[in-house]
This record gives sequence, C-alpha cells and structure tokens, in this order.
Amino acid sequence: MLLRMTSTNCNTGDELDAIFKQKKALRTQVRKTLKAIDPSLRSQQDKAIQDIIVGAPWFKSSRGLCAYISCSALREVDTSKLLSHILQPPPAGDKKLYVPRVEDKNSHMRMLNISRIDDLVANSMNILEPTPVDADGNARQDVLQANDPVDIMLLPGLAFDKSGRRLGRGGGYYDTFLKNYRDLAETRNWTQPLLVALSYSQQILDDGVIPVTSTDIPVDALVSPEGVIPISSAAFDRMDL
Repeated sequence: MLLRMTSTNCNTGDELDAIFKQKKALRTQVRKTLKAIDPSLRSQQDKAIQDIIVGAPWFKSSRGLCAYISCSALREVDTSKLLSHILQPPPAGDKKLYVPRVEDKNSHMRMLNISRIDDLVANSMNILEPTPVDADGNARQDVLQANDPVDIMLLPGLAFDKSGRRLGRGGGYYDTFLKNYRDLAETRNWTQPLLVALSYSQQILDDGVIPVTSTDIPVDALVSPEGVIPISSAAFDRMDL
C-alpha cells in the first residue's frame, strides 16, 4: 500500500533531504511493483500504449519528436514499435527524431538526431544510445542546436500521477534537459513541446503520493493502456480529446 507523502516546493536543505528520502523509498516500492508484473501482461500493455500513440492525431501531425530508447532491464514501457514507425523511410516517414545520449554522471544528457535504428549502439550500461557522429563522420544534430522546434517529447519514468507529477530514477537527466529546452523555446518564441509520459497502469499513483521539488518538471499528459490522460491546458488544447 502506497503511503501519501508530504510534498513541497520549498528548497531549504532539511526539506530537500526529506523529499529525497521520500523519493528513494517510493522508487523502491515502484520497482518492486514493476518487477511483479507478469511478462505477458507487460507485453499487452506495451502494445496497447504504442498502438494508442501511433493512431493519435496529435502524434500523426507531429514533425519533430524526442523519444527515449526503452530498456527492458529497467522495465520501461517499450518504444521499439514507435521508433520503427517514426523512422520509416519517406514518404511514410516524415518525422525528425532525437534520442538521448548520456554524456556524464552530472545530469548531462543530449538528444541527438537519428535516421535509422542502426544509428544506436549499446553503452557501458547496455542501454542503446546514438553514436556522437554518423556513418559519414559528421556530428549528429543536437536538438538544442536545431533550427526547428520539436512538437512532442515522449518521456520515461518510474511513476506518475494525474496532476502531472513524474518520479524519475534520481539522476536528474530529464529535468535538466527539459529545463534547458524550455529556456531555448522561450528564447526563440517557439511553442513548448508536449511532454507525454508513457506509463503502465501500475505506475499511475494517487495524487499527493509523489513528492516534488521546484526543479521537478510536470508532464502534460500520460499514455497508459487505458488511453490518453491529458493534464495541462496545452494537452487539452492540442490533443483534441
């Protein structure tokens, strides 16, 4: 049974320490829950989530996307079908895709453009990432240096709630990247991308369970096997649900 935890946006040292401890305990609980999901049920949920996204008008109309490369060992919602769909050759494939590459242990992650699945290699943690240069030796385009905005960011996480709170794995990589991209979009007067998290049913927790700090960035919508859950006003406006 998940306990309701105190949450605050205050940044005093004692309060932050308490929140970090709450997050750590919650991560342990959620990992146990994910480990207990029957593999066949997980596969059903993976298929349902990806089918919902591929069939959604807001996805079909998107031109630029950031998406994570799922890792089965981390029990993340599978994205392999989504990535294959996005990377179809023209005219079927008309989207530009950026995927994450972790650069160091200091929450530094880049999103680099790929055009095919073969652009990915396993890193030291056996997680697929884009190589920094392409087959021709050219540096891959970084989304933070691109001339055009992305419409959607498909995000992983350990747990979520229907108010948009997201519990990550504790590295701070996504929150740091999302803040940097948000600042870039504001500077260039771009529409902010929709932050869409992919979630197994068991990962959606009661409101108030996930503690947050001022650096935690909420998501705009969730996609679970039951369907799309719009949260922000931007999601209601742009997802046409």
